Amino acid sequence: MAPTNLQQVLDAAGNAVTLLRNARTGAYVYPVVAPEFHNWRDEQRAWRESAVLFDQSHHMAELKVTGPDAEKLLSHLAVNSFKGFTPGKAKHFVPVTPAGHVIGDVIMFRETETEFNLVGRAPTMSWVMFHAETGGYTVDVAHDPRSPSRPGGKPVIRRHYRFQVQGPNAPAILERLNGGPVPEINFFNMDWITVGGTRVRALRHGMAGVPGLELYGPYEDYDRIRDAILAAGEGHDLVPVGSRAYATNTLESGWIPSPLPAVYTGEALRKYREWLPANSYEASGTIGGSFVSDNIEDYYVTPYEIGYGIYVKFDHDFIGREALEKIADQPHRRKVTFEWNSDDVVKAYATMFDREGPNVKYMDWPLSNYASTSFDRIMMGNRVVGASMFGGYSYNEKRMLSLGMVDPDIKENDILTLVWGEPDGGTGKTTVEPSTQIDIRVKVSAVPYSRDARESYVESWRTRAA
Repeated sequence: MAPTNLQQVLDAAGNAVTLLRNARTGAYVYPVVAPEFHNWRDEQRAWRESAVLFDQSHHMAELKVTGPDAEKLLSHLAVNSFKGFTPGKAKHFVPVTPAGHVIGDVIMFRETETEFNLVGRAPTMSWVMFHAETGGYTVDVAHDPRSPSRPGGKPVIRRHYRFQVQGPNAPAILERLNGGPVPEINFFNMDWITVGGTRVRALRHGMAGVPGLELYGPYEDYDRIRDAILAAGEGHDLVPVGSRAYATNTLESGWIPSPLPAVYTGEALRKYREWLPANSYEASGTIGGSFVSDNIEDYYVTPYEIGYGIYVKFDHDFIGREALEKIADQPHRRKVTFEWNSDDVVKAYATMFDREGPNVKYMDWPLSNYASTSFDRIMMGNRVVGASMFGGYSYNEKRMLSLGMVDPDIKENDILTLVWGEPDGGTGKTTVEPSTQIDIRVKVSAVPYSRDARESYVESWRTRAA
């Protein structure tokens, strides 16, 4: 009988690492949005030099949580404090396991006292839905999964459109769009602007390192609102960004999008694994990279290791609190940017043109990830001192960059070695061709890497983690 839940999938596989390193799911797809509108180089350049339109309507799931126990449920699952979290605000929402390891993170919008909307990747949504269903809370949940990776020509309809206008020219574009001055909105706060006679919800955000707004509303207004934004951008060099360039903005701004959800072990999570279906993200995701361990827990991370330690507040009861209290004052691995040595990158690429010798694992541009969760070894001599977890090319910086974490004793500007490619010629993933490994020198650099992001963001997890 075929497995029906994650626990059965794991039991059949015997080892979670072997399962995920060889899963034949294929590449992670940013769905529906065209790969490029101009070209990915100019699209990257535009968020630094003019303005961009990010279309976030399709690649993230949404979960609406309403009811008298909505705050009680979400507070019990979040390391974050809800103190001062009033309607009209948004924040990162970070849940952890009882052992204190990260499950994921999403953006949580508080629309009213009893209505919350969570936007992001699937693992966090599933965790919230499980506890809403099994925890005895008086809440209702409405799940809007991300758009299908390969819709096959079928119509795609979402609950909301979601657009961001970012970049140096964003304020002028938004003022024209609004027909007058835009309200002063504090970071991660919400207000309203007017677009073509329609009141539109606006979140103050800044993914590109410059103040901008995220606009959202009913999906049936998608075309009308998008057209209005593009019209307002005429004369301001507004560039719509395709799915190829979109994901790479985080290389400059410093967010690691896809840590492995730490749910594969522990008796306390067995009921959850039995609840998750056999085709869930957790069951079908992939691990890629040069770091290999038989123990899946070696791929887990804590909030402190990926820059979320600033969120952990012990002013409320939450799952994982006891575990995090025990390690809060200990040294932690920390998030950094790795700047790849350009000569070593060119050397790796050159193997693609050598008919006689072995080729190195292909580095796709602008995003070089080939698994749901990347984990490449970072070495100092013979010692593993960290992991590279999300990588690609920045046309703005003319560098290959990756985000990851290093041991506490590693310093900024240290030169380390990233082992690129998988051992033994690769794995069974469809994204991996037979290849050899190569050493890439990397310099430990600031996070965010972009000077604009470091200097322009308000005090937030990006700047405080640095």
